[in-house]
Amino acid sequence: MGRTLFEKIWDQHIVQDLGDGWALLHVDRHLLHDLSGPMAFKAIVERGLDVPNPELAFATPDHAVSSAPGRTAATFPTGQRFYDAMVEQTRARGIRLFDLGERGQGIVHVTGPELGLVLPGATVVCADSHTCTNGGLGALAFGVGTSECIHALATQTLRLRRPRTMRVRLDGESGKGVSPKDIILHVIRLLGTDGGVEHAIEFAGGAIEAMTIEGRLTICNLTVEMGARSGLVAPDEKTIDFLRDKPFAPQGEGFELAASAWRLLASDHDAVFDRDVAIDVSQVAPTVTWGTSPGQSIDVDGIVPDPAFEPDPIRREQIVEALGYMGIEGGRPIAGTQVDYVFIGSCANSRLPDLRAAAEIARGRHVATGVTAWVVPGSVAVKRAAEAEGLDRIFRDAGFAWREPGCSMCVAANGEIIPPGKRAVSTSNRNFVGRQGPRARTHLASPAMAAAAAITGIITDVRKI
Repeated sequence: MGRTLFEKIWDQHIVQDLGDGWALLHVDRHLLHDLSGPMAFKAIVERGLDVPNPELAFATPDHAVSSAPGRTAATFPTGQRFYDAMVEQTRARGIRLFDLGERGQGIVHVTGPELGLVLPGATVVCADSHTCTNGGLGALAFGVGTSECIHALATQTLRLRRPRTMRVRLDGESGKGVSPKDIILHVIRLLGTDGGVEHAIEFAGGAIEAMTIEGRLTICNLTVEMGARSGLVAPDEKTIDFLRDKPFAPQGEGFELAASAWRLLASDHDAVFDRDVAIDVSQVAPTVTWGTSPGQSIDVDGIVPDPAFEPDPIRREQIVEALGYMGIEGGRPIAGTQVDYVFIGSCANSRLPDLRAAAEIARGRHVATGVTAWVVPGSVAVKRAAEAEGLDRIFRDAGFAWREPGCSMCVAANGEIIPPGKRAVSTSNRNFVGRQGPRARTHLASPAMAAAAAITGIITDVRKI
């Protein structure tokens, strides 16, 4: 019987089989950021541990640094403590730090792929739940906790229980105004926020093959919102072209040898998955969340669920609570809902194609009165490329703020928050209660949908712009 892509990568990295489904896996790349990294280093120091493979670890400030134009580490004083600890410990241990203003700085899940730090078939860990993003390049990537981060720093291994496997086949051709973000929100709505629990999910099918690498990274980014440990896309020629000439990818003849191996990284035709799902993306419309979970979404031209018509008492209570927090009424269209803030950024949607899609809507238009709109590139490289294309001018002319790279409003760990009671359309990956600030109300959407909301001042079907 054939093996899945996940099984091939997992088996190649087993250092020791620990029995009962557990294994000690070798870690090829350890990515660190300024929010969780300093806590792990503090424990390393207190326990007198070494970091034996600093050449396999890479760090960047992203979560706790300001995104204000001209920012320094001191712009957000609380975040400077994390920044200073990160700088001190990476220097002391010989770990490469991509500092503010340097190519390589940015959101850790954006910079890893764009630098070639993440490669097909590699194992990648980071103390951040959205590490699964890196599976878009065919890497087996795990978000870990602080204790696991410490273990990986000290041993270059991770003790993990083998998850079950799931394949989600995305077939058909997406319609007008439909992006990878819309597709993955649709998938989460269908399968549920617990649909991937204890699974590693491989995304396949014609729609995945047609996607850009950036789109595949968006798909894998939200895999964790289904409860899955990892998301994967088999590498193909697009993957190889994307990685060619990346600074930390193999170079010259070494790259061609690596590419030959990457082409073999695919699930066998007779591989058996524990769960196999097929979804027709031609049925997907531009999508927006109405509640406080990524699974609580509807088509932008749809109707917000009415709890009065929900027969299941538990789900009915969930709808009531979500509607109450969001301050919207069930049984009414989501389109037309007034917006106060728009945030275009995050590890879900801050790459160059995302900014191009938003700029296409913003071009020649202006942000509606009363709306505050930010664009936060995912990395220094993205920012420079966007400015070279003139995207920053399009956004500025339209009344958007053009910011410095970082996580910014996605997680609100750097003081950049949506004020209490205000409503935001955000391209980030989570709309949890308080995610973007205490009592902030968040609607997840694609970059084009977010830009449309900024221009009109209301949640708008981008197909009508």
